Amino acid sequence: MDMQVKNVCAGYGRGSGYVPVLDNIDLTIPEGSRTAILGANGSGKTTLLRTMAGMLPYTGSITLGGTELKQMKRRAVASCLSMMMQVSETYFSYTVRETVLLGRYVRIRPGRAASSEDHKRVEECLRITGLMEQAEQPLGALSGGQLQRVFLARTLAQETPIILLDEPTNHLDIKVQADLMDYLDGWSREPGHTLVGVYHDINLALAMADTLVVLKEGRIIAKGSHEEIQAQGALDQAYDLDIRAYMKKQYERWK
Repeated sequence: MDMQVKNVCAGYGRGSGYVPVLDNIDLTIPEGSRTAILGANGSGKTTLLRTMAGMLPYTGSITLGGTELKQMKRRAVASCLSMMMQVSETYFSYTVRETVLLGRYVRIRPGRAASSEDHKRVEECLRITGLMEQAEQPLGALSGGQLQRVFLARTLAQETPIILLDEPTNHLDIKVQADLMDYLDGWSREPGHTLVGVYHDINLALAMADTLVVLKEGRIIAKGSHEEIQAQGALDQAYDLDIRAYMKKQYERWK
């Protein structure tokens, strides 16, 4: 299922308090693609992801498989895409297992209890994210890294063909990062699976995506392969830094 974003503007607030963030965004996310959204803090990366997930009002057009997002019921959208947001400071008094099971709501018929298949999928997601030992713990007892894994597990439990990731490795130690990104890398290479991620780590973005989208001040300044983006100097422009020189300097530390 393709996603088309055309002439999209979005922001926060209403009336005189409205703060515009995105300005005429045009973006095509083909089915089976792997896309990374890059840019400095405040460039609109998370806002773009939230808008694509139908979480923010917008002008312009966003379509999923040819259907306008605004015309789709929330349950229909949730069967097509899932989004893992950054760790929030507000948690419900659920256990880890209960929270991951929430990701199955779109698969559970209204008025019905979760099936054995639902619980089996939850177990699999807990295992994938290394949360089996914490399964019965309340969310309030977890570290930031553990919470990040819980929200990723909930996203995976939803079993959608499109996954949107907002800084998925935030708060995670390097071993957990490597394990989870290896899993997502494999997932994204399966037929019909589409991955769109916002990443702070440019090296991670290059490893996880075939197409880069570079934002600056709410506008797309470049999109294409790493080679195309580098040739345009878009990353240097977005971060106001010589990215290649910086990366080489970091690499030298490991020689």
